Amino acid sequence: MVSDGIDRLGFLIHDVQRLLRKRFETRASGLGLSSAQWRLMVRVAKEEGISQARLAELLEIEPISVSRLVDRMEEGGWIERRADAADRRVHMIFPTAKASAAYAEVKSLAGEVYEESLVGVSPEDRRVLIRALDTIVRNLADGETSALKSTEGAAA
Repeated sequence: MVSDGIDRLGFLIHDVQRLLRKRFETRASGLGLSSAQWRLMVRVAKEEGISQARLAELLEIEPISVSRLVDRMEEGGWIERRADAADRRVHMIFPTAKASAAYAEVKSLAGEVYEESLVGVSPEDRRVLIRALDTIVRNLADGETSALKSTEGAAA
């Protein structure tokens, strides 16, 4: 049986994601944020005013874990919580100036890691790769508009 490699797709995507994350975490360790914290900070920077419940969904962690993470980041001056005007039980999360400055640095670090990962990949192959991954996300998103937003111009 001749394979076009499609049987390895899931493993390759997983391995690329794991290796990118590992390389980024090594580079970003000096920022004073854990992996979970920088992931949350990037989401908050991209979607100011996001609810804690939505953060839990996007980060794929339990709401109580997000609450504790938000507590620590709020204490560190990275984010601020505000009650939703329509429902005071809902907490909306906003980045502070400190987080916005760090986000710029995180974005730059991510760009460096992406460039390292794409050495030897032609500009045209890069465009094809991005288009193909965007298509995969759209095919699997099942109406998740944030999944589509997260792929548009994502740098971190």
